[in-house]
Amino acid sequence: SRRRFWKGDYAQDKIAAYQTLYTCMLTVSKLASPIAPFFMDRLYKDLTAVTNSNLVSSVHLTDFPKYDVSCIDTVLEKKMEKAQLIASMTLSLRQKEKIKVRQPLQRIMIPVRNQAEREQIEAVQDLIKAEVNVKEIQLLDDASDILVKQIKPNFKVLGPRFGKDMKSVAGVIMQLSQEDISAFERNQSHIITVNNQEIPLQLDEVEITTKDIDGWLVANQDNTTVALDVTITESLKEEGVARELINRIQNHRKNSGLEVTDRITVYFTDNELLEQAVATNKAHIKAETLADNIIFAKSVKDGIEIVFDQVQAEMQITKI
Repeated sequence: SRRRFWKGDYAQDKIAAYQTLYTCMLTVSKLASPIAPFFMDRLYKDLTAVTNSNLVSSVHLTDFPKYDVSCIDTVLEKKMEKAQLIASMTLSLRQKEKIKVRQPLQRIMIPVRNQAEREQIEAVQDLIKAEVNVKEIQLLDDASDILVKQIKPNFKVLGPRFGKDMKSVAGVIMQLSQEDISAFERNQSHIITVNNQEIPLQLDEVEITTKDIDGWLVANQDNTTVALDVTITESLKEEGVARELINRIQNHRKNSGLEVTDRITVYFTDNELLEQAVATNKAHIKAETLADNIIFAKSVKDGIEIVFDQVQAEMQITKI
């Protein structure tokens, strides 16, 4: 099978992949050499020794990689910027409500202004969900029936522009309807009428925010709105407990000096919430911790105490 593997086009693809990886690692060793000089020098020497291409004795004697504009993917950069923005806003809402990242939440809602923004978020939604630990992302074409938006002037920008007429302009802006605000966001501009005079406004000349709704927290930044469902159902609560248990078991494995491949039995003292969480998520816990058995008992010999949320119990693991 190994001979067949190295024949034909597939073999060429694999060789090309290795060559690309080698080139990338060599470039990384040069780029990071000012930050981690000793490690990157070792990496460079190991790479070039294998290929017998060690033309210089140290990575610090090589030329720094040249900037190649053709390697820049601006579309990908914009997608990642959007992912970072949404993740940052969601995590700040979690922190505001003091909900740990290990606790799964059901969903976030994000109003989108156009199809391009929808496709941009859809391309990175799996990354966002993994980063902020939510089950789903709901994209709304029209959030007027769900999210109530408010608008007010950006006085720092509009004040110098309108001077003594600022009060009249502010009054008109703050009376805009939900449909007007949505159109403003969608078109990036809007025309208002003040004293029978049409005045064009740009999006950066106003501040648009969204009210919190029951069971949700809302954040606004850079014309992006994120609404986080902070309702924790019983099943979500149990999954959060299971994630905490996995973390505690993995840490205990490490502290006990077990090998990564060692199979174990896990013992817990009786705890109703713990038992329910384990029963619901037993397969996942076993797979993540290499536990063949999870046993509850009245007492655990030489156990360590685990305390989090509403859980207080003792735990011990033994190698099988």
